[in-house]
Amino acid sequence: MRESLYPLEQMLGMRYYGSNTPGIGGKLRTSAEDFIVEEIPCSVGTGGPFLICRLTKKDWDQQRALKEIAKRLGISYKRIGFGGTKDKHAITSQLISLQGITPEEIREVQIRDISIEAVGRSSSPLTLGSHSANRFTITIREAHADPEIISAVTGVCRTGVPNYYGIQRFGVIRPVSHTTGAYILKGDYEGAVCHYIGAAFPGEPERVQEARTSFLEHRDPLRSIREFPLPLNYERSMLHHLATHPGDYRGALRVLPPKLLSMLVSAYQSLLFNRALSLRIADGGDLTGPLPGDRLLFASGKEDRVSQQTEGSARIQIMRGRCRIAIRVPGCRDEAPACADNRTMELLLSEDGIKSGDFCAASDLVQARFDGASRPIALSAEVVPEVTGDRARLSFSLEPGQYATTVCREYMKADPLMMI
Repeated sequence: MRESLYPLEQMLGMRYYGSNTPGIGGKLRTSAEDFIVEEIPCSVGTGGPFLICRLTKKDWDQQRALKEIAKRLGISYKRIGFGGTKDKHAITSQLISLQGITPEEIREVQIRDISIEAVGRSSSPLTLGSHSANRFTITIREAHADPEIISAVTGVCRTGVPNYYGIQRFGVIRPVSHTTGAYILKGDYEGAVCHYIGAAFPGEPERVQEARTSFLEHRDPLRSIREFPLPLNYERSMLHHLATHPGDYRGALRVLPPKLLSMLVSAYQSLLFNRALSLRIADGGDLTGPLPGDRLLFASGKEDRVSQQTEGSARIQIMRGRCRIAIRVPGCRDEAPACADNRTMELLLSEDGIKSGDFCAASDLVQARFDGASRPIALSAEVVPEVTGDRARLSFSLEPGQYATTVCREYMKADPLMMI
């Protein structure tokens, strides 16, 4: 497998590509039309108190879009359910659920670059992962679209590439989600707040970098409120809390939206997975070739372990698509059977000064569960490529929780900043 040379990918545990070819380079998201995502639902019923709608948006952050819809309907945006988080700089289509809203009220909502259409009803709200797949149509522009390279990578994608959590899971311009989450897990709330507010990165506007650096130097929230630009509303909310409640760093974290606060901790879990997967590859481990001690994850959710006696049969099961090799990310009160990846996770947690019990303490703060979860180490996709001059269009579908940019990076092997 080819190794990534980009420091950001190395830092986020994304050390390898599944393909050995050179990259075609290029750039994603030159326009929103270059990144089209269509959510494929499991099923849509006709009865129940929750109205199911198809939301299509262009160049809208999902949370901002939901808040605007809620505002127009006169409800709390927390009453809007959804199956997955979709990209901002893209054209995306997904289902949302609304309680106590009629199709007539939906037809009255008129927002630029947003359309909402009632498509059914449900007895329960939509929750994360409640869709079957996402269908992508992605155009890579300004690429060296060599047909031989594209054909070779397409074949590798069909077999399997590293199922990394994508860079957007951590932040591209400012990757602080996982590091803030690590502070929270260690119970260092002051460190978490100061890092979230004060960590500056080169890709940010100079004024923002200066405001962050200044805060770390003087730690005066009132002064920083004057220095921080208005669009940085999360940082400003935390600063306002510190100004009125000096030293209450735990409370400052709690002013963040619950979903964002939860994402900080789960981003650290994602980093653990990426690092463990790269360590497996570095040790010569295969994505589809089981070894004694490996964990197997079946479509039903059942798990099993590979032994020397079952290694051959496990290989056949994987080839037939009945199960996949998985790595388990630790969480609160994780009672999953011990496997080889447990030792890797224990080593990584020890290096970071974090214990498995710290996920329980974080649950109390965030009011969200951080259970352990098993994630397949390989992502496979039937990619249909089309090449026109210096453009490559990729069409494929992925399961919930898999990242389209993980597929795109196999073709591009470009600076991650070219993928945002």
